[in-house]
Amino acid sequence: MKPIDIPKILVVDQDSDHRERCRDHLQEHGAEVWASESGEAALAQLESDAFDVVLSELQLPDMAGLELLEQALSSQENLAVIMMAAFGSVEDAVEAMRLGATDFLSKPFSEEQLCLSIDKATRTHQLLAENHDLKEALDDRLRIDNMIATDPRMQLVLKTVKAVAKARTTVLITGESGTGKTLLARAIHRNSPRAEGPFVEINCGALPESLLESELFGHVRGAFTGALKDRPGKFESAHSGTIFLDEIGTSSKSFQVKLLRVLQDRVIERVGGSETISIDVRIVLASNLDLAQAVADGDFREDLYYRIQVVSLEMPPLRARRSDIATLADHFLSRYAHETEKHVTGFSKQAMQALLIAPWPGNVRQLQNVIERAVVLTEHEQIQVSDLPTTPGAATLQQVGSLPGKPALVSEAELVEANLHRLPLKTALEYPEKILLQRALALHNGNRNSTATSLSINRSTLFNKMRKYDLL
Repeated sequence: MKPIDIPKILVVDQDSDHRERCRDHLQEHGAEVWASESGEAALAQLESDAFDVVLSELQLPDMAGLELLEQALSSQENLAVIMMAAFGSVEDAVEAMRLGATDFLSKPFSEEQLCLSIDKATRTHQLLAENHDLKEALDDRLRIDNMIATDPRMQLVLKTVKAVAKARTTVLITGESGTGKTLLARAIHRNSPRAEGPFVEINCGALPESLLESELFGHVRGAFTGALKDRPGKFESAHSGTIFLDEIGTSSKSFQVKLLRVLQDRVIERVGGSETISIDVRIVLASNLDLAQAVADGDFREDLYYRIQVVSLEMPPLRARRSDIATLADHFLSRYAHETEKHVTGFSKQAMQALLIAPWPGNVRQLQNVIERAVVLTEHEQIQVSDLPTTPGAATLQQVGSLPGKPALVSEAELVEANLHRLPLKTALEYPEKILLQRALALHNGNRNSTATSLSINRSTLFNKMRKYDLL
């Protein structure tokens, strides 16, 4: 008989002889088996340990077996329950199955029947577990405002969003331009109890200080030339919703003082006015600057920095989450193919290779623009390397794609940006070598044998270089 593959089974039966026979049969076929003689003992066991299958008698000394069935299913996710009875009726079996039992066995049953039922329950447990995992994966990838992420760091960011969205907690989002900070702020709002309220966004770096204060706090009539009537600001407009302050690191010290008061007291005063106005808003801020360094340099108030860093989310650059590139590229291609009504189904191998290796200084925004341009211009069913831009910002994508199996060359712009001309020659030469290794490893999904072969070096040399550049 084929051995069953069950990590843990709990047998619940007041008949000690039958209970032990079931235990012996199941253990002979490779299962780990625990036994209980009553419903309460079984529930206590379920509270302290995780099981895959419960095999329970319909008649128990302290409770009905169907009651145990319901409580067992509610106590653990993905649990499969088999009911058994010496004098069970068809009605009993139907009721047990209606309540969620996987199977119903009438005593006496053979060892073969027992193993077949356990095997069925095992498959049910595995399917439930796989379905749960799939739902979690889809939830992480798609249900957070359609943000797409498979990289572990981004998955952690999205899970944190789910955790903090329900509260009014102030959130600071940091990261390079183009990483999706605004999209993340919108995700926080849409997954919060304030989702039905307004989402108000303002770029603090795009307005001069005087205009920024008027925009945010509003003004009273006569506060300045042109102020012909009282006007509410963005904070009032965001009442019962969320306000998103982008590029907060560029704001002036005087504005930072006023913002600190808003965060502490949840009140504002309009420019030129003296009336205190209470506000009910969730405040999300973003910066592409290193605020800790700005504090050290004296450009950003330390008290404000600690006040806004209640929950801090760092958006990793696209070059640090290369496992997301293919997924994002497919997402953008599908979107723009639909918008342009063009039959574009995917990417050639060389084109995808070029996308995977490119440094993406503009991050997700740049990738999105590149895919939109390629879809608009292509005359092929699949995006080809020739459809990709050759501008410096795209890091010579055509050149990368024309060298299958080879890592991307380091662009001149990257070398200049790294100030290599200021370094000793030996040190300067290490920079492009490290970049080439990083790109080759990314291209081959971290496979060292394939990476070493593509670079025409042996595996031990690759390992030594990875250790040298802290790439292990």
